[in-house]
Amino acid sequence: MSGAELKTSDFAFDLPKELIAQDPLKDRTASRLLMVNKNNGEWKHEYFRNIIDYLRPGDCLVLNNTRVLPARLLGVKEDTGAAVEILLLKRRTDDIWETLVKPGKKLRPGAKVRFGDGELRAEILAVTEEGNRQVQFFYEGIFEEVLDRLGEMPLPPYITHKLQDKNRYQTVYAKYDGSAAAPTAGLHFTEELLTRIEQKGVKLAYVTLHVGLGTFRPVKAENLLEHHMHSEYYQISQNAAEMINQTKQSGGRVICVGTTSCRTIESAADENGILKESCGDTDIFIYPGYQFKVLDGLITNFHLPESTLVMLVSALAGREYVLRAYEEAVREKYRFFSFGDACFFTDDFTKST
Repeated sequence: MSGAELKTSDFAFDLPKELIAQDPLKDRTASRLLMVNKNNGEWKHEYFRNIIDYLRPGDCLVLNNTRVLPARLLGVKEDTGAAVEILLLKRRTDDIWETLVKPGKKLRPGAKVRFGDGELRAEILAVTEEGNRQVQFFYEGIFEEVLDRLGEMPLPPYITHKLQDKNRYQTVYAKYDGSAAAPTAGLHFTEELLTRIEQKGVKLAYVTLHVGLGTFRPVKAENLLEHHMHSEYYQISQNAAEMINQTKQSGGRVICVGTTSCRTIESAADENGILKESCGDTDIFIYPGYQFKVLDGLITNFHLPESTLVMLVSALAGREYVLRAYEEAVREKYRFFSFGDACFFTDDFTKST
């Protein structure tokens, strides 16, 4: 089926609320792993720590090294003391950010907000077309350090528990500040597991895509082709591009860790699947009918019903195979979404020594 024939409701599935993971596991690698053969839909149950057994020397893992900002700020209006919330979306200049605010009625242009004991202040400058706010911040010192002290992790709306350790919503290889959400497939890796994977002869290529909150926005259009994808900034270094190109040329597999890594390399590749050093904004929307130019396999979490992420996975492995695998995951009580278990869409289940 092509995008023109597909409806958003074609990607619906029933998910019991109790299967939405509210807390990360103590051991990152202890998550379960549902392996799915992208060619025939067969599945196999595993644990994430054993993923190394299914990676081959000469493969390349592509990982997104973006770092999540503790972008949720809770403060009060200076004139009334009313509680307000500001969520950082995008830096426009040094101290001016595009933000989401709550409640919007109280935060019109000119409103002033205080956070903590006043070491961070803000003024609402303008309302954007989408209803977001442009906000200027005032502080002493380094903004990122102030934010680290006062900000909370912007957890998805389906997670209601308070996160005890900020680092658990951060990959162990997070490097460049800029995301409003974690590339959650990477949360399953530890430094030790990545070292063992490299020692096996698997290359690790790091790319950057700053994840926006649009990743959680539901698809409101019933016709897929009417959905407008949010835009996100990405960057690919020359080293990462060469590593991925060499893997393809030598017959290895390019396996993306997460949909954000996938969208990055598929956006940047030319018509022949060749990558070069590049950066820019991408609003690529991958759904069934899409022909992958670079990606061979995908490690990803279980995604929301009717989301663009389920559509992306269905482009790789087929909608029917994906929905059947999700039904199996529900039957076996896998943990879903950001802090949940993982899926590995691959070409076979042969173990590699």
